[in-house]
Amino acid sequence: MTTHETTAHQADSRYAMLRLALTLLIMTVGSSGMYVVSVMLPAVQAEFGIARADASLPYTLLMLGFGLGGVLMGRVADRVGVMWPLLFGSVFLGVGYVATGMSGGIVSFTIAQALLVGLLGSSVAFAPLVADTSLWFVKRRGIAVAVCASGNYLAGAVWPPIAQHFVELVGWRQTYIGMGIFCGITMALLALCFKARPPALAPATAKASASSTARPRDLTRPFGLSMGAAQSLLCVAGVACCVAMAMPQVHIVAYCGDLGYGPAQGAIMLSLMLGFGIVSRLVSGVICDRIGGLRTLLLGGVLQCVALLLFLPFDGLVPLYVISALFGLFQGGIVPSYAIIVREHFPPAEAGARVGTVLMFTLFGMALGGWMSGKVFDLTGSYHAAFLNGIGWNLVNVSIASFLLFRLRRVRTLAVA
Repeated sequence: MTTHETTAHQADSRYAMLRLALTLLIMTVGSSGMYVVSVMLPAVQAEFGIARADASLPYTLLMLGFGLGGVLMGRVADRVGVMWPLLFGSVFLGVGYVATGMSGGIVSFTIAQALLVGLLGSSVAFAPLVADTSLWFVKRRGIAVAVCASGNYLAGAVWPPIAQHFVELVGWRQTYIGMGIFCGITMALLALCFKARPPALAPATAKASASSTARPRDLTRPFGLSMGAAQSLLCVAGVACCVAMAMPQVHIVAYCGDLGYGPAQGAIMLSLMLGFGIVSRLVSGVICDRIGGLRTLLLGGVLQCVALLLFLPFDGLVPLYVISALFGLFQGGIVPSYAIIVREHFPPAEAGARVGTVLMFTLFGMALGGWMSGKVFDLTGSYHAAFLNGIGWNLVNVSIASFLLFRLRRVRTLAVA
């Protein structure tokens, strides 16, 4: 990659906006796997004759692979650009879906989901693209990252009802095979549009970006802590918020089936939840540009806890639709806020690795939460205790965000003094 190719396009330009639109599309296609597996859960459990926790395990390992792969693909993108990892991921996503549809048991199903779909396929369509987008914008970085990350939720809004329709029409195996052909080809074609490198990698642009910062910060001591300690706290917060987030997202289809409403109603609720999550991410992006990433994280954590509490007393069909919409509206901006926090408080040259690492831990939280909720259900025979478990983890996230905000205010007060 030549210097001319690296600096041909500027931050906040028309090209940056076009690239953002294409990023939204490719993330919508590439992130399908993490939502489709929830729709397949009841059919897979019935065909293989396994417990709910065992049926949840493929999702857990898929998310672990998704997170690890995001860091790995992000480092590759830092070296050669994001186009080649996207092309690589499109091949393995398509192959992974086809292999899943042809699996002979839960072991081969899980391996295909974790290794091919998660680690080598879908992983490139989240953390590397979020980090890439943060490097193409300066003035409206918050809303740009929010739009980019909305592709992840747009996938959640679009794919569950489509998958449920085809599962009922042709079965879950044929649905996976068809998705493999469509997603693999579509993602590869879109990847060819990502050849240009981010302008933030150029020294001149980095200096301009630094000079545009309204408030100078010591980026070697984020929140007055060492960089390792600060990032570790963000990683723990990411795990905690997403363990809580995973309870409704992973199990709402099965929950509706247990209540007698049927998996189709649960698929619609999941789509509604993630559709409102798109609205939440966009609104949170605007809020982020005004109050910063850390305050946005705290606000989202508090509101998510409120939504989880509402699941406890209400289990009617109409209330569940309303609460699912509220849950999506409240929590959609949480994950993108971590990327903004990293870009605000850590050195820009380390954005790719640090954003990828923190987002990896949020995905670990989704993986742990998906499995843990199924295990709690198997032990208690009810999702009531699983919701309480999610609320407890959510409070950990709120506590860390509050602590970091306290540290930030203290650092600013000392700097003024």
